[in-house]
Amino acid sequence: MSQGMLRHVLYVEDDPDIREMVAFVLRDIGGFEVTVCANGEEALRCAPASNAQLALLDVMMPGLDGPATMEALHRLPQMHDMPVIFMTAKICVPEVEGYMALGALGVIAKPFDTMALCDSIRTLWDQRHRRHATG
Repeated sequence: MSQGMLRHVLYVEDDPDIREMVAFVLRDIGGFEVTVCANGEEALRCAPASNAQLALLDVMMPGLDGPATMEALHRLPQMHDMPVIFMTAKICVPEVEGYMALGALGVIAKPFDTMALCDSIRTLWDQRHRRHATG
């Protein structure tokens, strides 16, 4: 699968209402294939077989939170360089800088504009690929 165009997203969110709405937006508005998981542990079980190109992770989840899930995903051989975007209501500069320092591709604030969500994800994805192409 070409890494140039984003097609498949691993989405991890513990809130069932948000999870259902975002999965719908990603699939039906964004046209993405989506592997949906309710928590970090489920993501670790599903991710290797998913062929997802990017992980969209809620930050605050019981058990493995978003950063711990990212760290665990990156320990899996086939996921070691998977880009991660965090979704969180905690968007103060120190928190965002902390997520970026962990290696996140970006941070999307909650609440978010559902109609702009897919464009935000694609923009972050495209910026990453432009950086890799020039650097």
